[in-house]
Amino acid sequence: MIRKIGKISLLFVFAFISICVSAQDGTYGAYSPYSIFGVGELSKEGSAYNKSMGGVGIASRNRRFINYLNPAAVTARDSLAFMADFGLVQNNTIYAQGNGRRSAHNTFNIYDFVMSFPIWKSSAFMVGITPFSDVGYDFSKNETDPGIIGNTGNINYDSYGTGSVYQAFLGAGATFWKSLSVGAEVIYYFGNLDKITNMNYSNSSYRSINSGNEIMVRGLTGKFGLQYEQKLAGNVSMTIGATYRLGTNMRGESLEYRYANQSSVTDTLKHNVVNLADDSGVRFGDELGIGISVRGGEKWMAELDYVRSDWRKSGMDKVTGFAVSGESVFTTTVSNSFRAGFEIVPNRNDIRYFFRRCAYRAGVYYDQSYYKLDGNNIASAGITLGITLPVFRWYNGLSIGVDMGQRASTKGGMVRERYATFVIGFNIHDIWFQKPRYN
Repeated sequence: MIRKIGKISLLFVFAFISICVSAQDGTYGAYSPYSIFGVGELSKEGSAYNKSMGGVGIASRNRRFINYLNPAAVTARDSLAFMADFGLVQNNTIYAQGNGRRSAHNTFNIYDFVMSFPIWKSSAFMVGITPFSDVGYDFSKNETDPGIIGNTGNINYDSYGTGSVYQAFLGAGATFWKSLSVGAEVIYYFGNLDKITNMNYSNSSYRSINSGNEIMVRGLTGKFGLQYEQKLAGNVSMTIGATYRLGTNMRGESLEYRYANQSSVTDTLKHNVVNLADDSGVRFGDELGIGISVRGGEKWMAELDYVRSDWRKSGMDKVTGFAVSGESVFTTTVSNSFRAGFEIVPNRNDIRYFFRRCAYRAGVYYDQSYYKLDGNNIASAGITLGITLPVFRWYNGLSIGVDMGQRASTKGGMVRERYATFVIGFNIHDIWFQKPRYN
């Protein structure tokens, strides 16, 4: 029965991936008109385990999953186990404006790959790669001023952007006195962002203009975490967690260009390279997170998290390519996030009913972005649901989650986004480090 359910689950995954790939429009890691600003849309961190509980994880200690939101949580594991997590995400969004215009878009991407190994007794380390931010947009408009069109003919303005910034990390943690866990990780940022704008004339006697920015981002920072677990009555325990990620200056360069094209002739109007480290002082904000969770053994868990990140000294609102000139004024600010999540397992050891061994999750969140437009905060709110299906032996499982929410509103000429994001996580667990009993 278990093997049959496992095979059905795998068939479901492959069918889901096939549908997503065939339905996807474009090759964007994410798609949002707001990703034109700064380094784009910041990715929601965490595996399917975290994402299906509103994004909590700062105070989570679960030996069945890799929780890389807090490097101290890597010690919550079996001491002889190898663990890995691989995830896929598919996002569907409907966009609306105050003028009644609507559109839709979907994307499909890999969102993480993480592995964890024991080091010695109550210590362990992890290594992985996840997206940090994504740029993805594509919109156009036609010139409507009759005075201009009468002299030049039809003019089309087209803007689009692609690219991602990734974070590769290596972290380790240790537990002392069976209650206090500490951890640290090194994070390396890297990626390329392209933001392009074209002005095309239907009259061939006028030269079309191709302009944009090519941004190469590199950076190194560190993140620290701790968790303290206190036993309460019976099998109930409480964990308090905290994380701090250092702000860091970005290296790399930003190329600003503008070309005039007519027939086979191209003239360079502008070609300016800005060194991000020396000339601009572009900086990623630091991040402070705190959380508290209460766990009832292997039965249930509830958690509350708060995350604050200060981007006011990022310098992005002064550097071309990050601050996009247009109708909206872009300024960086302090981002805030409030998250709550819950997990329950009816009976993890039930040998008769499979779905009683499954873990069921739900969560809510409110995220305020790291920038403002015309002085207005860009915020999103939503609910999450999820389930982990046990597969074969040990802690192997298939985690499925959905995130349904809304970002911004149609007030003040803004674009409202209503989205449903589906995530699938493959939780891999095996015993690799057991000493042989017989020669």
